[in-house]
Amino acid sequence: MTEIRRATHDDIDGAVDTLTATFAGKSYIRHVVAEDDHERRVRDLQRLYLVEVGLALGEVWVSDDLGAVAVWTTPDTDAEAAFGPVAARAAELAGDRAVASALAEQALDPYRPAGPLYHLGTVAVRPDRQGRGLGTAVLRPGLAAADAAGVPAYLETSTERNLRLYRRLGFEVTAEVESPDGGPLTWCMVRTG
Repeated sequence: MTEIRRATHDDIDGAVDTLTATFAGKSYIRHVVAEDDHERRVRDLQRLYLVEVGLALGEVWVSDDLGAVAVWTTPDTDAEAAFGPVAARAAELAGDRAVASALAEQALDPYRPAGPLYHLGTVAVRPDRQGRGLGTAVLRPGLAAADAAGVPAYLETSTERNLRLYRRLGFEVTAEVESPDGGPLTWCMVRTG
């Protein structure tokens, strides 16, 4: 049986490998991250958010083999402190898609809940490990923490097939947002526990 545990700094490389293998080439990522040297850019972005936001100011959960990763911000995460310092580097890594990335963020902002919450920044299961319940398992600690704190959990997905999993976990679609500049549709979802 796979154990789910809090990530440590020793897990960074393996977790970044899983995040990169899962997201490099996905339609939303292609829309907001430059094509040139795409995989390296995605890897560096995933490392940036994992280390500077998730591990430093939120919660990161992993499977013992690092085949699954979930990165959350929590009600205690100061968004300005979390994202302000990484914004310039993230824009640099987006390359010629930086404007598209900023426009996508602006389009989603009005639909993001205000107030304390657990925000699922990213969840990934290595492609060769999908379909075995790892996604659900790695999400459970964050969902349990949100329930214990009495706050909602929130996420965004641009992959329609993910909707079924998230609905099974109690999330409901609160908005469908067309990305400006021809990007993919993104679903905003909230779980109130």
